[in-house]
Amino acid sequence: SRSPKRKSKSGRRSRSPRARRSRSPHHAAVKVKQERDDYCRRGNEERKQRYPSEQEHRRERSGDRDRHRDHSDRRKNPSERPGVRGHERERDVQNIREQQAEREFYNERRREHRQNNEGSGVDQNPELGQSDNKPKEKSAVNKEKPSFELSGALLEDTNTFRGVVIKYSEPPEARIPKKRWRLYPFKNDEFLPVMYIHRQSAYLLGRHRRIADIPIDHPSCSKQHAVFQYRLVEYTRADGTVGRRVRPYIIDLGSGNGTFLNNQRIEPQRYYELKEKDVLKFGFSSREYVLLHESSDKSEANTKDDDEEEEKEEESDS
Repeated sequence: SRSPKRKSKSGRRSRSPRARRSRSPHHAAVKVKQERDDYCRRGNEERKQRYPSEQEHRRERSGDRDRHRDHSDRRKNPSERPGVRGHERERDVQNIREQQAEREFYNERRREHRQNNEGSGVDQNPELGQSDNKPKEKSAVNKEKPSFELSGALLEDTNTFRGVVIKYSEPPEARIPKKRWRLYPFKNDEFLPVMYIHRQSAYLLGRHRRIADIPIDHPSCSKQHAVFQYRLVEYTRADGTVGRRVRPYIIDLGSGNGTFLNNQRIEPQRYYELKEKDVLKFGFSSREYVLLHESSDKSEANTKDDDEEEEKEEESDS
């Protein structure tokens, strides 16, 4: 049995802290919880009254959101629309077929037009099918005629030596002589070193030391002045038969001051046959070049030996 509560002398309950601690807070907590539950219940009832179909409203909002998302995706990727992709593919295939058919049609017309032009020589427009003879005739009048003259381009490519284009090209009858020809230069009765000119079929004379075989330093001479050329030519023997022998020639390459053979100026671009003891001069140079060979100092009785040597040259060349 519980002991009776003590009362103070004045007859009231004791207000000591111990007595207050003896009270349980359960009653206040239960009351707060009940009030909270009541408040939530009332709020739910009011919400239900205000929005009787809240779930339907949520469904509608989610549906609108999904439709909006689908619409934006379709706008970004129109090819991914259901039902549209197949239609566009069919349309693309049809367009490609039409383009191929049109291309084949125009190609066929071009072939026919080309064949007609080859057969008749009439120019027609393949798309319009109309002849364009009048403007073609006007353009043909102004068009230059074909030129079959030598342009010099082939010579420039094939006849270049040390980066310099040579004005001269050897003829097909060019040969290297068996006889040892020499040039004896003289300058005012002064004897100069002998030039041996039997090792090549041609010798270029000029002021251009880079390409000249026999340099001529006088300022009146051209860079490519003349050419000393050996040629295989025919001649008639004493018995009337025809033979061939290698003879020396000189040709002027269109020099400004000319080439002189025995004190007579020769024509440019023309071969002149040289004989023993001929004298050559170039431009206004005082040097004279006398043509001799190794047997020139022999007597005239040895001319038969020279003829035999020429016959040997003929046999070796043939």
